[in-house]
Amino acid sequence: MDYLKLLFIRHAESIGNQQQRMQGWAEFELSERGKHQAKTLASRLAAEQWRPTHVYSSPLKRAQQTTEILLHPFLSFEGVDGAPSIALELVDNLREFQTGVFQGLTWAEAQAAYPDLCDQLETSLDWIPIPGAETLQAGRDRAHNVIQSLLDRHANGDRVWIITHHWILQQLIATLLGSDRTWAISIPPTALFEFWLDRDRWHYTDQTRLNTALWQIQRFNDAHPPHSPVA
Repeated sequence: MDYLKLLFIRHAESIGNQQQRMQGWAEFELSERGKHQAKTLASRLAAEQWRPTHVYSSPLKRAQQTTEILLHPFLSFEGVDGAPSIALELVDNLREFQTGVFQGLTWAEAQAAYPDLCDQLETSLDWIPIPGAETLQAGRDRAHNVIQSLLDRHANGDRVWIITHHWILQQLIATLLGSDRTWAISIPPTALFEFWLDRDRWHYTDQTRLNTALWQIQRFNDAHPPHSPVA
């Protein structure tokens, strides 16, 4: 059958990642290693002929740059032999967790600026608000809105890329899998999560929902790069 195929992609390494900063909504470009990672993944997806029909990207620079590199091998064929164009949309709800006063800081810098708050965060696993940051529930609600929008807008046969960030990816995956908890996943740059689902039967409530042929995890946190980067 023709599934709705969703490929979630974490952006490549940014300069903020390299410097171990809490990036949040701050703008950081890709590092040189990040550009190499994105080119390697672009080569891999092109070799697999994983051409999307639709692409959704976080508007933050590190995600947009990753998206541009990943699309490069496919855009060169637009209009050739009737190949359709690829729809690209920037989605605010795909932005990373808003880290408030910690945005752009390393942990050492945060400890120097906000010692009491950092001490609380290090000694308790209960939710402690960070000034200016969004709540965990707000982030989860954003993820829910993204997944619902994907299901509302797409049908079997669509092939969709979603390029986003580490923290929100955990929320997106938990939401898609129907989990009421968000599980910690260590997601390396350019890691892939690929889900195939039968959109026509998605809202069935009978035992059809338990048929694993209809909902398939093809890749989960896959960051293996078997191909060389494109030129």
